[in-house]
Formats: sequence, C-alpha cells, structure tokens
Amino acid sequence: MKDLFTPYELKALKLKNRVVMPPMCQYSVSNKDGIATDWHYMHYVSRAVGGAGLIIIEMTDVDPDGRITDFDLGIWSDEHIPALARIVEACHSYGAKVGIQIAHAGRKAEDAAVPVAPSAIPFNTESKTPRELSTEEVKEMVEKFRMGVQRAIKAGVDVIELHGAHGYLIHEFHSPLTNRRKDVYGQNLNLFGEEVIRAAKSEMPTGMPLIMRISAKEYVEGGYGINESLEFSKSYKEAGADMFHVSAGGEGPIAAAGKPGTHAAYQVSLAREIKHNLKVPVIAVGRLDEAVLANAVIGNEDADLVAVGRGMLRNPYWALEAAVQLHKETDIPKQYELGYPRISR
Repeated sequence: MKDLFTPYELKALKLKNRVVMPPMCQYSVSNKDGIATDWHYMHYVSRAVGGAGLIIIEMTDVDPDGRITDFDLGIWSDEHIPALARIVEACHSYGAKVGIQIAHAGRKAEDAAVPVAPSAIPFNTESKTPRELSTEEVKEMVEKFRMGVQRAIKAGVDVIELHGAHGYLIHEFHSPLTNRRKDVYGQNLNLFGEEVIRAAKSEMPTGMPLIMRISAKEYVEGGYGINESLEFSKSYKEAGADMFHVSAGGEGPIAAAGKPGTHAAYQVSLAREIKHNLKVPVIAVGRLDEAVLANAVIGNEDADLVAVGRGMLRNPYWALEAAVQLHKETDIPKQYELGYPRISR
C-alpha cells in the first residue's frame, strides 16, 4: 500500500515523501523589484526542515506588470536568480526538492497601470479593464515564459510548475469566458498554453518534470467543468506536461449557483478524474490539512502527491507531525528529536 510517506519518482525527480508545500503568495518583496528576501528564505527553508518532500515556490512572474501586486516575486531578470538559488540550495540541504511556479497574472494584475489579457474583459466591476494583447505580443509572452524557466533552472530548481489556474493568464486563454479573440489564439483556446509548455520544455533538462496547475472547474455561470478541463489537459499532456496540479476556480466573481464546496477534500474528485482518464500523475490540493485524510488520498490512489497549503502556513513542521500521527518513519532533525515521540509500528 502506498501512503503519504512512500517515496515517489517522476522521471529524474525523486521525493522522499508525497507531501507537497503548494505555491502560496507571500506578497513580501521589499523594494517592488521582485527579488526574494530573507522572509522568503526563512519561509521556504523552515518547511524543508519540517519534512516536506517537495516545496513549490510561490507564483513568480515573467513580467513586472504580470504580478498580482508589486510585492510579488519576479523572474523577468537575471537579478532574480541569486536569491532564489540561495533558497533552493538551503532546502536541498534539508532533504527537500524544490519547484517554482512560473506565471503571469493577466487581467488580475492589480498594480499594473493597464493589465493585459486575451480579451478586454475585466475581472469584476472594481477591476481595471485589461488591454487585449496583439498576436505578436502573445508570441512575445511565450518567450517571456521561456526565459523565466531558463532562469529558474539556473537557480537550481528540480521541477517547473506553470500556473494555468485561478484566472491568471494561461487560464484566461483556455477559458471561453475570458478568451473572445478572433486570431489563432481565439480559434484554438489551448494554443497559448501548449506553446508555453513547449517553450518551457525546450529549456528543461530531459529528466526534469513539468507540472501544469489547472483549475479543473470554473465556479461561474457558463463556466467550464471537468469534461472541458479533461480536453484541454489532454492537449497540455500532448504538448509535454508530465503532471497536473489540480485546483479549481478563480476566474471571476463566484456566482451563488456555482459556489465551490467548503468541505474537506472538495477538489479531490477533480484530481481523480484527471488522473484516471488521462493516465497522468496528479497533485491533489484543497482542504487536505488533516494527516489521516491526506494519507487516504494517496492510499485510495486518488492522487500521487498531496499539497497541504494552509496547514503548512500554520505549521512549518506539518509533515513531521503527520508522520507521528500516522506512525510512519521519517527523518527528524537531530536537534528536534527530543520533541517527537519515538515512532513505533
């Protein structure tokens, strides 16, 4: 039986367990320059000390105007590499592997003077109306993603995640709600995402996996559901995505009729559908903070990895605590051994 502390391998990526710290924006850049700070170093390295198998650095943007806020991480310049490399090296020293989420916020770039998007449709009535990207600008955006991936690899990451969820730019292209274009990127809503994947893969070592994060269901009137997300995920798999990080929502104001579930594990069924229909590994995420529940997701073969977000914000040592609760062996830093009961089966 596989469980939360069974090692996992995908291509050249080897994880000591199946606990993932998902990307969660810290909005903590000091000088609006996109460079990771001591806060980011402490934040990520503490989760490596705390036993996470894979840490995915938060949404890191390929353009200054592609950030949700001016206090987000950036990867549009080589100046961003050293601070990220310092984090990666330290996390490695504590046994964690590190990914990074490469992204562009699209119409949800709150601090951009004029956000850009596939079409000039604002996120909500309080948001700025974005400018529609020209066909040439879309191609330039693909290149920005490619260069961001190149810099991330120079920083030493073990895996790349592309952010195709939560209403950000890649999601905006493959959603009929936000892509009303008349050019080739409107005729094929998946084309932009496919091109970004292929551009990323062109920079990545052969054995490095590419994760695509998706919203598998839109919680707005007229939004797509699992059948549509299976279709665009299939095209992304064919373009080179090796794993899917399955989330939901984020594309617009939540309509009462489409309100997402608030119960534990409410997105696991979506991950399971992607995994079993496309025969592809997946990360499940969403209210999986209880160790027994997270373990069941793996044991029931609903997902290959489990991302624990808010639980790890509350407790950097979530993975160590989970091992104790589940009576599983894991490496506890020798400095902390006295704080944990001896594991006994």
